[in-house]
Amino acid sequence: MRQLSFTYRSITLLGAALVATLLTACERTPELYKAQGEAQGTSYHITYWRDGDVDEQAIAADVITTFKQIDKAISTYRDDSWLAEFNHNHSTDWQQAPPEVIELLGIAATVHQQSNGCYDPTIAPLFSLWGFHDHNFHVPNADVIATILAHVGLEHVQVDAEHQRIRKDLPELSIDLSSLGEGYTIRRLSEQLEARGVTDYLVELGGDMKVRGHKPGGEKWRVGIESPVPDRIEAQKIVTIEDESGVSLNTSGSYRRYFDDNGNIYSHIIDARTGRPTTHTLVSASVFGVDPAVSDAWATAMLCLGEQEGLKVARAQQLPIYFIEKQDDDFKITLSPALETSTRIGFEH
Repeated sequence: MRQLSFTYRSITLLGAALVATLLTACERTPELYKAQGEAQGTSYHITYWRDGDVDEQAIAADVITTFKQIDKAISTYRDDSWLAEFNHNHSTDWQQAPPEVIELLGIAATVHQQSNGCYDPTIAPLFSLWGFHDHNFHVPNADVIATILAHVGLEHVQVDAEHQRIRKDLPELSIDLSSLGEGYTIRRLSEQLEARGVTDYLVELGGDMKVRGHKPGGEKWRVGIESPVPDRIEAQKIVTIEDESGVSLNTSGSYRRYFDDNGNIYSHIIDARTGRPTTHTLVSASVFGVDPAVSDAWATAMLCLGEQEGLKVARAQQLPIYFIEKQDDDFKITLSPALETSTRIGFEH
């Protein structure tokens, strides 16, 4: 599960980043614009262009507004967010909820069911129990795990989408939507660009992204799948986005957040069915899709399931997924059938 802390810094707009080339004696390639900054505890980079005028200031304002709206709804790192207040409130009565929460819980419920309960956004207490929240790592005993598990389970959250409200039947249950929050933010930022008439863009937040259209000269967008090496950032594979109608790419990995206890490695990916960190050898799962919020949830689910069980689920749900499994000092790459046959993604050899 990703850990999101929602902070904001100023946006830097870098207009005219692309050197214009002549298309005709009097016509030039449109300019490539960039917006970048920091939010949700990570960095974001937005690259876009369009024929005709571009209102950079309006787009910059859209970006800030989008981050603030999502922050106010689902942040678990500020006490005044709606979700933080819901978690602190032990009431089991119905409570009005913002649309972001209703929509994300709908996605979470679907992925929870289709992942056989492995994906669950109510596991935050287990995350803290193992020390991943404050870095006070330790291995709890079975009785303590069982006690915490009694307050976990997405099946204990009821959603009334028609009346925009939710309730929990376990007073101490809490929800953390970080595992799909970045993907949802990417979707919202993409929608804002499209509302401004921008249909060619790359929106990236914390390594996850949505890509649509192509570059100004007609060249396809090319993006990288990160190599699961903890001490540096490098591309394990470069892919070309062939489908110009829009492709999302979300990656979840276990290679940066873990601890070693007497030679036993414990990942921050916790299986909601057992209350314990996963023990399989899958270290990275990259999910291609259309909606980055959905792909984000599935990336976390795959890290919970592992390569074998995850591949079965990917086949059943026809999910295009790039698996990286650690084998001794090397990595094993597996493509799900949907990715092997996809014409939306081009792999460079």
